[in-house]
Amino acid sequence: MNINDFIENLKKINIDINENQLSQLEKYYNLLVEYNEKMNLTGITEKEQVYLKHFYDSLTINKIIDLNAIESLCDVGTGAGFPGLVIKILFPKINVTLVDSLNKRIDFLNTVISELNLVGINTLHERIEEFGKNTREKYDVVTARAVASLNILLEYCLPIVKIGKYFIPLKADISREILEINQAKKELNCELVDKLEFLLPYENSIRTILKFKKINKTPKKYPRQYSQIKKKPL
Repeated sequence: MNINDFIENLKKINIDINENQLSQLEKYYNLLVEYNEKMNLTGITEKEQVYLKHFYDSLTINKIIDLNAIESLCDVGTGAGFPGLVIKILFPKINVTLVDSLNKRIDFLNTVISELNLVGINTLHERIEEFGKNTREKYDVVTARAVASLNILLEYCLPIVKIGKYFIPLKADISREILEINQAKKELNCELVDKLEFLLPYENSIRTILKFKKINKTPKKYPRQYSQIKKKPL
């Protein structure tokens, strides 16, 4: 996906990008490649692939929710900043929190944030199950991209979603995972209100975006410790 293709495909999902934002993404890409030589941030470094599989893919969340209407967003297990940091660049009015358990990745994200002069975005070096114990019902949207299976992600993420707001994971093919979430939905007080499946342009790989609405408070016992979640997922 070259730059012109990137711009045109963003228009198809109701996103207009300006020259400053294009410049910020270019800097982001260059820093990603530079830091990837020192640490494992991504296996994808070729420019057109990064723009397709990381930048564009991150922004497809706008297919299922109007990001212009969102005030706060938390990206769980953000890694190299996908999708949260990309969303912040294109939707600068959103207050964004990036959570990751590896401090080296947080250092990279802080460098990008500083180099791009972004405001209204903060990073947090913490395991999400610990974060979720102390941060309850705070965000309009919580998202995660390829972090864990759905039933585990729901337990990680629902506690920090505001009542009446949304957890929106970005996944690939979830045909098997989605059969295993009924207990998690019941325990965590949420419902699946929208599901969007489509093919990523050019390479035609399956992408799935789910929209879970939180209908009541999450019981205080969730999220459990990682060992408990792994041993007996909901």
